[in-house]
Amino acid sequence: MAHVVTEPCVNCKYTDCVVVCPMECFYGDDRQLYIDPDDCIDCGACVPECPVEAIFLDAEVPDRWAGYVQLNADRATVLKPGGARVTEKQPRA
Repeated sequence: MAHVVTEPCVNCKYTDCVVVCPMECFYGDDRQLYIDPDDCIDCGACVPECPVEAIFLDAEVPDRWAGYVQLNADRATVLKPGGARVTEKQPRA
């Protein structure tokens, strides 16, 4: 199991969640943040840090955002080699 970043994160870009992640498994692009399901250890530390409540356990993602489970996996795979890992709080644009 892993955690998933969903629709409330789109164009939000709070990065409070990445600071507490012990596995540094967050990646980002100009749209939102994503969690790499291969690196996530399901610790849940990021969940209470997300001010827009966008992070869910993959098995508990609301039906309307079910596609975000695969989107997180796909985007992490694309972004990981390019060094798009986000580990520090970023200024909001």
